[in-house]
Amino acid sequence: MTGAEPTGGVDGDALVTTASPLFADSATDRRIPRRWVVSWASWDWGGAAFNAVITTFVFTVYLTSSLFISPSVVAARDAESGTTGPAHTAYDAAVAVLSSGLAWGVGIAGVIVALLAPVLGQRTDGSGRRKLWLGVNTGVVVIVTALMFFVVGEPSYFLLGVALVAVGTVFYEIATVNYNAMLVQVSTPKTVGRVSGFGWGAGYLGGIVLLLIVYFGMVVGDGGTLHVPTEDGLNIRIIALIAAAWTLIFSLPVLFVVPEIPPNARTPRVGFFASYAVLVRDVGRLWKESRNTVLFLIASALFRDGLVGVFTFGGILAQGTFGFTGGQVIIFAIAANVVAGVSTLLSGRLDDRFGPKAVIVTSLIGLIIAGLAVFFTHDLGAAAFWVGGLVLCLFVGPAQSASRTFLARVTPAGREGEVFGLYATTGRAVSFLAPTLFAVFVAVGGAQYWGILAIVLVLAIGLGLLLPVRAPRRAPAS
Repeated sequence: MTGAEPTGGVDGDALVTTASPLFADSATDRRIPRRWVVSWASWDWGGAAFNAVITTFVFTVYLTSSLFISPSVVAARDAESGTTGPAHTAYDAAVAVLSSGLAWGVGIAGVIVALLAPVLGQRTDGSGRRKLWLGVNTGVVVIVTALMFFVVGEPSYFLLGVALVAVGTVFYEIATVNYNAMLVQVSTPKTVGRVSGFGWGAGYLGGIVLLLIVYFGMVVGDGGTLHVPTEDGLNIRIIALIAAAWTLIFSLPVLFVVPEIPPNARTPRVGFFASYAVLVRDVGRLWKESRNTVLFLIASALFRDGLVGVFTFGGILAQGTFGFTGGQVIIFAIAANVVAGVSTLLSGRLDDRFGPKAVIVTSLIGLIIAGLAVFFTHDLGAAAFWVGGLVLCLFVGPAQSASRTFLARVTPAGREGEVFGLYATTGRAVSFLAPTLFAVFVAVGGAQYWGILAIVLVLAIGLGLLLPVRAPRRAPAS
């Protein structure tokens, strides 16, 4: 730095800003080393292996494939010349059973996360072991992901695969609570938007890089360009090992570089189950002291469910309504993640300049308009979805990132783990809404594209609840 005034920007090896009581250790001007920020975001880059490869595009697709259906059912389907005969009906029913079993496993994991997240976050706030538990939970995710190698492509291994996905989901979500809470350790009121956007962008782009590596190396064609044997799903099982190694390698920097938080003496030391009583008391206190935070948790639960719905049902709509092939869906998914990642990186500066609420509101309005455009142009085919779908993705990442910074700005100092635990819980509490409304709208409308209106509706409700929430105070401009 050449000047005496703090700028809140990046200069040399530090991010410098004016202090804020909303951030830990902020009684004086803080100097955040750039390596802290990069190391923190590296966890998002590595954790994308579980999101993108395990739970979205590769391993869960493998679990619901024909490898896990009785060979006799598959053989009968292949032998039947028609597409609507009894053998095809039996095969479709078997696919539905696999999908339902996977959904139940992930659903149970979600309930466990909802019950555990706020209490575990609260306990790490008090113990000063936020980074320690981030490491422990990430380590379990790495081990569980590696164990997926043993899920052979046979029906008898299906439940093992579902169990591993469910366990991995629980520990990944709990790790995310600690990771999100560390945002206030690696940012300041002036830079929190950029830092959060950098993390989200790293997650999107890291997932894309890994997807490209495993898709072209081991999936496309017959075992990819590396010609890995596909018998019993060996190529997919090796991908699970690669995903585990990816997560491990890129999670290490935050554990070695970013300092641990000090213990919070104000948090009572009680047993695990007694922590729930403390949590209830603290939520009541949070309502009295920072009602704005609670109102935002409620609003964000709704619109975040809509944001998840954009990605969850995007591929389904692309194939079922707009005529995409399976390969085209994967190509679109990669493009969508690139667009979301880049827009998220760029939106961080807008967050710091105009505040997170402005970014969220603008993004939600953009999502609603783009969603309606896709709905009304569904007869125009794939081109309409490419344009409308990518515009949707342009706004998803900024809304997600700004939600995290909004919460970081309004959370009372020393309670980040607890509040981000509640953030995870409230999101899980309404995670059924977008899928249920999607199914209802499709049933009532009689066509798949009517489900688009369900996602738009959830986003609109979330926007309506967000509007009366007060915007958090921003750091003064330099």
